[in-house]
Amino acid sequence: MKLNGFRKKSPWILHYNTGSCNGCDVEILACLGPKYDLERFGILNRGNPKQSDILLVTGPVTKRTRDRLIRLYMEMPEPKVVVAIGACACSGGVFRGMYNVGNGVNNFIPVDVYVPGCAARPESIIDGVVKALEILEKKKKDMELPHRCKELKRESSRRKLLAECTRRYHEGR
Repeated sequence: MKLNGFRKKSPWILHYNTGSCNGCDVEILACLGPKYDLERFGILNRGNPKQSDILLVTGPVTKRTRDRLIRLYMEMPEPKVVVAIGACACSGGVFRGMYNVGNGVNNFIPVDVYVPGCAARPESIIDGVVKALEILEKKKKDMELPHRCKELKRESSRRKLLAECTRRYHEGR
C-alpha cells in the first residue's frame, strides 16, 4: 500500500493553541469552514498527532503548554512540517518577555513556515499551508534515499545505485 501517495493528496493537520487569545484559532477554523474550505483539497484537521503531517501552532508558548507542544511534535511521524501562525507564535507578540512566556515557537521546536499577523488572515494561513505542503514534499524526497547514498545518486544509474547501496548496507557503512 502506497501511503506516501495518499499523504501527498491528503495531508492532515494538527492544530495546537499554546496560549493565544483565540484570534488566530478563529481564523484557522474559518479556513476549514465553507467560505475558504481547505477540506476540498483533502486537508483535514485531526486530533491525533500520529496521523498528522502538518502542525499548526498559535500563540506564545507558555510554561504550561511547553512540554505538551514538544511531546506533540515528537509523536508526529517523519516527515513533518511546523507552521507558526500569528505574531505571538512567530516571536511572542505582545507577550514577549513576560515571566510565564517562552516567546516564539522556534525556541522549542523547529519552525518551517511563519505566518505573521495579529490575527493572521485566512488567505495568509492558506498560503502558509501551501508552503508547508511544498516543504513536506521536499522532505519526503530527501527521506527516500539513505543519506550515505545521496552522493552516488548523481553519477550512477538506478541499478548501480541500488547495488552499491545494498553492498554498503551489508558492509555496515
